[in-house]
Amino acid sequence: MSTTYTIDTATSRANPTPAPRKRLTVPAIRRRKSSREGGGAPLVMLTAYTVRTAQLLDPHCDMLLVGDSLGQVIYGLPSTVPVTLEMMAAHGAAVVRGSYQAVVVIDMPFGSYEASPQQAFESAAFLLKQTGAAAVKLEGGEAMAPTVRFLGERGIPVMGHVGLTPQAVNVLGGYGARGKSEAEAAKIVADATAIAEAGAFAVVIEGVMEPIAIRITQTIACPTIGIGASAQCDGQVLVAEDMLGLFERTARFVKRYEDMAGRISAAAEAYAGEVRSRAFPGPEQIYPTKD
Repeated sequence: MSTTYTIDTATSRANPTPAPRKRLTVPAIRRRKSSREGGGAPLVMLTAYTVRTAQLLDPHCDMLLVGDSLGQVIYGLPSTVPVTLEMMAAHGAAVVRGSYQAVVVIDMPFGSYEASPQQAFESAAFLLKQTGAAAVKLEGGEAMAPTVRFLGERGIPVMGHVGLTPQAVNVLGGYGARGKSEAEAAKIVADATAIAEAGAFAVVIEGVMEPIAIRITQTIACPTIGIGASAQCDGQVLVAEDMLGLFERTARFVKRYEDMAGRISAAAEAYAGEVRSRAFPGPEQIYPTKD
């Protein structure tokens, strides 16, 4: 049963008035090869997991990624490995409901696509049906190229992801930058090339030595989206909660644009103080007896 519903218009908190704009499309994103002449401005992508976050980020983004990073950010899991299709579907549907212009891309979680192209199709079809999102993202290089082609030929747009691939953390042995050896650098370039040639409409490059990201960006035909890669990529993505400063510990490649953790803590402290002193609720927040 689909989880894509029309929200009750009486619930103003969850149902803002949509902006009069047309949602971007996957082909429009694919054409945004900013590193080449006439490509236009770099693509902007952030993660989103909830309706309200999507509402706030959507006007500023070309794409919203419902990342499997929600396992850590929302659920406090140690990695992305335990994330399920059902978790991705629930949050993906929320982000689609909260956005009006950005292309919504959903991560395919670990174990939902690696076994075979057929398994990947069933998982991707489930996610798109349940959410109304436009595309899926999967991790992996040359080994996943046949799957990317299989999905594309069946109407499912795919974004690739190479370099530091969090779902493979147990094989990689951690979250350090990739491509420090010549052999590993060559493998990452080959992975990105294979995924692009298989039909991916964009490729995320995460946590690699900068020359690798530049080489890939200059080589493949589809846009590259950097995260810990290079400013020369065709676009950039960050986990929104990292960018907003909600976590004390973040990766080297994160820039904090706000201190939301500090603001939330200060607001909670002020609220607690007013409750304990009985300053809240005040006359403006109660319903007095009519005269």
